[in-house]
Amino acid sequence: MPDDYAEICRSARYKFAGHGDRNFGVLLEAFADADPATSADYYGVGPAINDFETQMAALLGKPAAVFMPSGVMAQQIALRIWCDEAGVPQVAYHPTCHMEIHEEDALRQLHHLEPVLLGDADRVFTLDDLKAVPGPTACLLIELPQREIGGQLPAWDDLVAIVEYARGQGMRTHLDGARLFETLPYYGKTAAEVGALFDSVYVSFYKGFGSIAGAILAGDDDFVAQAKVWKRRHGGDLISLYPYVVAAKHHMAKHIDEMGRYWRYAQQVAGHFNEIPGVHTVPEAPVCNMFHVHFDYSVDKIQDALTQVIKETGVSIAAGIRGTDTGCMAEISFGDSFGLIPESVIIAAFEVLRSQLS
Repeated sequence: MPDDYAEICRSARYKFAGHGDRNFGVLLEAFADADPATSADYYGVGPAINDFETQMAALLGKPAAVFMPSGVMAQQIALRIWCDEAGVPQVAYHPTCHMEIHEEDALRQLHHLEPVLLGDADRVFTLDDLKAVPGPTACLLIELPQREIGGQLPAWDDLVAIVEYARGQGMRTHLDGARLFETLPYYGKTAAEVGALFDSVYVSFYKGFGSIAGAILAGDDDFVAQAKVWKRRHGGDLISLYPYVVAAKHHMAKHIDEMGRYWRYAQQVAGHFNEIPGVHTVPEAPVCNMFHVHFDYSVDKIQDALTQVIKETGVSIAAGIRGTDTGCMAEISFGDSFGLIPESVIIAAFEVLRSQLS
């Protein structure tokens, strides 16, 4: 993304995506009502962190949970534990799993685990894809929603069938629930009901909740005890994590009950995009607060068009435009920012975009 276009988007009065700018205010807001005399956690011990871990374990329907600095750390640890338990260094996940495309081959290089890729990169994998896995597999990882394909989700009955089959084959099941809470309005389930399908669950605090960083990893008592050892081995047992914990707790409480509203924003905007020739969303009807929008035009053409939208209406529709085989695309995840835009301005923004592409 060229710096000039990025700067134009940052300077826009209104933004479709997210909860607002990521700046020091995110942390200051979280600490606004905190008692400065509260004791910090010390290497993972103390009410500042342990009370929140207990809260998250209950929310996810698990006996225990451990707070970690990052989801990358949490998920590698989860799969390592399940592979060690089985004595099988093989895991199964979608081709666009974060571990496969964003972590510099860490699963192989650090843990000597081998993934089996399920299905095609542009769709949700199916039960038949799982049945085709060769040889013994220690763990099945499922990401809900699947970010790299527009936040798509399997139907609930399909998800249950996949998990039941995996368990019948002796596999452990791990949930990449970085955006778990964003899926709950679509499924009509609680986090604990979704979590009950899985042996371990990971949740991020900086994505849909808009905190600064941090993650939770939940499971049974023995799993979490092992995870704490691996957290130390990974260098994640910092002397204190309370800035992350306080921010996570505050921003989760602020946004956790708004996911249905954010989903409605996504549905509304996808409808506008899909009315423009040469533009479509994936999925066509969003199932959570995010989707991908595809343009049958070059990156330069779309950046020029979206820059004009900003100039005429003050609205940044999408900041990150990247090329594809057929044109270009962008990912949009909705939060509080969209709710600040007057309806008349939203309509005007799409009118300008349509005129620029006609």
